[in-house]
Amino acid sequence: MKLIRKGEPGEESPGLILPDGREVDVSAFEEDYDEIFLETDGLERLAEWAREHAESSPPFPDGDRYGPPINRPSKIVCIGLNFADHAAESGMALPAEPVIFFKASSAFCGPNDDLIIPRGGDKTDWEVELAFVIGKRASYVDETEALDYLAGYSLHNDYSERGFQLDRCGQWVKGKSCDSFAPLGPFLATPDELSDVNDLRMWLTVNGENKQESNTSNLHFKIPFLISYLSQFMTLLPGDVISTGTPHGVGLGFDPPQYLKPGDVVELGIEGLGTSSQKAVAAS
Repeated sequence: MKLIRKGEPGEESPGLILPDGREVDVSAFEEDYDEIFLETDGLERLAEWAREHAESSPPFPDGDRYGPPINRPSKIVCIGLNFADHAAESGMALPAEPVIFFKASSAFCGPNDDLIIPRGGDKTDWEVELAFVIGKRASYVDETEALDYLAGYSLHNDYSERGFQLDRCGQWVKGKSCDSFAPLGPFLATPDELSDVNDLRMWLTVNGENKQESNTSNLHFKIPFLISYLSQFMTLLPGDVISTGTPHGVGLGFDPPQYLKPGDVVELGIEGLGTSSQKAVAAS
């Protein structure tokens, strides 16, 4: 299945993209896509409901906004330096263990919402990433069983304000958590929708100019390992978003660095997971 949520911020309705591409409102299912939904076998219940009701569900009105495909997660966990070429362009070694940081859940937004360049920010950067969503409570998970805890996959842009992240003391989280810095979607794809998650083209452009071009095959730490590894340090809850890292081509890696300014348009995509687009605007 491909799960979507559409409508104004905070008022999104749950939906599905049908195999023929139609987008239908499944509010009649009477559940949003959130932690409780996933924790109570919601994907299985939704699939059963959809077999009988999806074809007759009403279409979304044209032009409806895409919200994030799940309701606000308890946490957004990100993996840094998970592509060798990105570690190199950042002037850092490929880590022996995953680099972990968080994004505030208040950064979570729809895939095509505006990117808000924060006050005092002048080094806002882009990062196309493959994200996955946890489907059930995970603690001390064995790597061989890790994929049993997976709900699905989505496209994520891990925006960063490098001035906050790198030029000021403290942890990376403050450069990663500004409002609008975690656009997810347009949809959440259940694992059966992808033939091989380890072989998906990923790309990003700024104002039509190609900046990032890679493949998920280049991930250093793979998804089963990441689920197992993270679950040794924290309980992963249903709906939690894990973002797996970005390839080379971020603004920081250019000489001189290239950062976003108001009016710039960032477009990105991952094969099988759709595309998104964000226009940069100055914070009010």
